[in-house]
Amino acid sequence: MSRIKVMIVDDSAVVRQVVTALLEADPGIEVISAVADPLLAMVRMKIQWPDVLVLDIEMPRMDGITFLKKIMNERPTPVVICSTLTEKGAQTSMVALAAGAVAIITKPKLGIKQFLNDACDDLIMAVKTAARANVKRLVASEKLSADAILAPADSHGAMIQTTERVVAIGTSTGGTQALEYVLTALPRVAPGMVIVQHMPEKFTAEFAARLNGLCQIEVREAQHQDRVVQGRALIAPGGKHMLLRRNGAQYFVDVIDGPLVNRHRPSVDVLFRSVAKCAGANALGVIMTGMGDDGAAGLLEMRSAGAQTVAQDEASCVVYGMPKEAVKRGAVQKTVPLNAISREILQQLYMTVA
Repeated sequence: MSRIKVMIVDDSAVVRQVVTALLEADPGIEVISAVADPLLAMVRMKIQWPDVLVLDIEMPRMDGITFLKKIMNERPTPVVICSTLTEKGAQTSMVALAAGAVAIITKPKLGIKQFLNDACDDLIMAVKTAARANVKRLVASEKLSADAILAPADSHGAMIQTTERVVAIGTSTGGTQALEYVLTALPRVAPGMVIVQHMPEKFTAEFAARLNGLCQIEVREAQHQDRVVQGRALIAPGGKHMLLRRNGAQYFVDVIDGPLVNRHRPSVDVLFRSVAKCAGANALGVIMTGMGDDGAAGLLEMRSAGAQTVAQDEASCVVYGMPKEAVKRGAVQKTVPLNAISREILQQLYMTVA
């Protein structure tokens, strides 16, 4: 089996040296080039195209975001962003994910060499995950509006049809683009949603804010005791678990600390289990693109509790891991392409519990 060919693009000589050594210590990875900026990278890529790019954002001559967009337009290639974690950097990284980056490795401004050594396993896993990512399929997917699903509802009709139903969504690798695709297709009368997207701490607030600016619905990072209401999507904060809680006929979220579950915090399984217990047949569970099996067990619990369950199909996934495992366990009632998930969500408005 051939090794994964990696190109490193970073203006720091220390980063290039350390990342090269860390990656080449893995027998399945080969660093074919390490260059200081995108213009040099483009010269090298004419000679040999990498399987994965490890890309910094702030660089001379051409910034990483511009280079990422250029690559994704010309020849979509899996990209791992390795950027400094600051408030500004987090926002920039959200733009990178939206432009097609597969994963983010955050690095501090100081102590980079030690940090990269400590984060060796995460870096290698990110590169291997990226190498399996099907970036071409997501980039090429057709963008539809909500009009392709149903006619807009007027405000009076929307209020009459409002029900206390909940949609729970779990996703990981490739999910930032997939969620944008789904949520921007929804009208403001969409059911209340609770979402786990595997993402580092401090990145989810920027991600939610970006989606909020693009969507008709309200999208925000969840806070403890936020209410789940129609037209609002709550995204679990990075580094915290999010659970659904019911108080009478109303739903709220609890945002709590706790151990990693399936190596994740937030965990899709934690959210789905809480939805199974609190909402049962009033809920829809959706599992989307991502590596691993987080959410498969929880989705099965939701189905057993009477909820409707949907998985994204393999053809539209960047990584068909989480949905595949959920299907394997019998947790999925229906498998649909990415462009049909918004329709499944909207159908929850009109379903009645038997």
